[in-house]
Amino acid sequence: MADSASESDSSSVDGLCLVPISLTREQFQKRIDSLQQENKVLKLEVETYKFRVKSLQEENKHLKQVSVNIQAKAEQEEEFISNTLLKKIQALKKEQEALAINYEQEEECLTNDLFRKLSQLRQEKVNLEQTLEHEQEALVNKLMRKIEKLEAQTQAKQQNLEQLRREKVELENTLEQEQEALVNKLWKRMDKLEAEKRMLQEKLEQPVSAPPSPRDINKGDTAANLTLHLQHLRNEVAKLKMQLLNAQQEHTEKMAQFAQEEKNVREENMRLQRRLQMEMDRREALCRHLSESESSLEMDEDRQMSEMSTSSHLSSRSMLSPAPLMHSFSSNPHSPATSISGSREASNHCYHCNQSLSQINAMPSPSPPPMFSPETSISHGAGSINRGKSQERFLKPAAPPPP
Repeated sequence: MADSASESDSSSVDGLCLVPISLTREQFQKRIDSLQQENKVLKLEVETYKFRVKSLQEENKHLKQVSVNIQAKAEQEEEFISNTLLKKIQALKKEQEALAINYEQEEECLTNDLFRKLSQLRQEKVNLEQTLEHEQEALVNKLMRKIEKLEAQTQAKQQNLEQLRREKVELENTLEQEQEALVNKLWKRMDKLEAEKRMLQEKLEQPVSAPPSPRDINKGDTAANLTLHLQHLRNEVAKLKMQLLNAQQEHTEKMAQFAQEEKNVREENMRLQRRLQMEMDRREALCRHLSESESSLEMDEDRQMSEMSTSSHLSSRSMLSPAPLMHSFSSNPHSPATSISGSREASNHCYHCNQSLSQINAMPSPSPPPMFSPETSISHGAGSINRGKSQERFLKPAAPPPP
């Protein structure tokens, strides 16, 4: 402010020096008054600026104090946050170790459960194969016995049918011979009766000269007897015709019955063949289903073993490098507690057998616990699967011969 006042005085002096001499005194007086007025104004401005400088210095001092307080508070907060994060990291490390232990226990429990289920399924498969073989063998034997019995019945019925046909032919031949002999005999008797009738007619036409002799009477009786015998023969012929018709009708009925029985036997044979084919198809489908279930079970075991190896590898990597975990925990401080608590609650029970891991640990084991590691579990699982494949290869049973 003093520099500005001196500059204004020097400028006023320079202005006075440059004023022409022709100016009057009054003008100088006016000029002096104006300069004094300007000097007062400038002094006021100088005071104002001094006051402002003082207030700014106080404000600067206050701001420095505030910044020092803020920095101290920030350092305290950083120290508190770092201590809190260290405590959380230590707690998370402990929880991670507990989770790793629980994971190993659950993995061991799951592996034992899977091996137990696999052995149970293999035993059930063997039992089913044996039961199926016994059932199929019994069914095939039963069907073969039925087929042999039906073939024997069919053969016996065919023999009976051939015998009945031969008897029918013999009866027809015998009947034709008897009919022919009877017709010849009747024709002879008819000729004889015609001759006797003509003779009697001639005798009747002759005049009566003498009483009839006993021979003529006997001849009349003979004609009556012949008529009666002819009537008897006609009745026998009608009776034989009726017997022939009855025999033909009975033979037709027997032939129809034999044809129906043969048809029924053929239908029964076809039905048994279809049933045998259905049993063979069912057996093949069951064998195929068993092989598919075994392959799917082996695939599930391989996939589970690979998942177990990858998860164990990830857990080992996470235990070896805690820096990414620290970064993730510091970026999201609320998520680890909830996720770890949820995983802790979920890891207290086995996923498959739903049994508490503490109970599993408390149960006595007949053998010392094996040293479990992902590599040994994978190799053991692969070896058992390969042994199961090589030892229990599914053998398709041979199909029974067609009937």
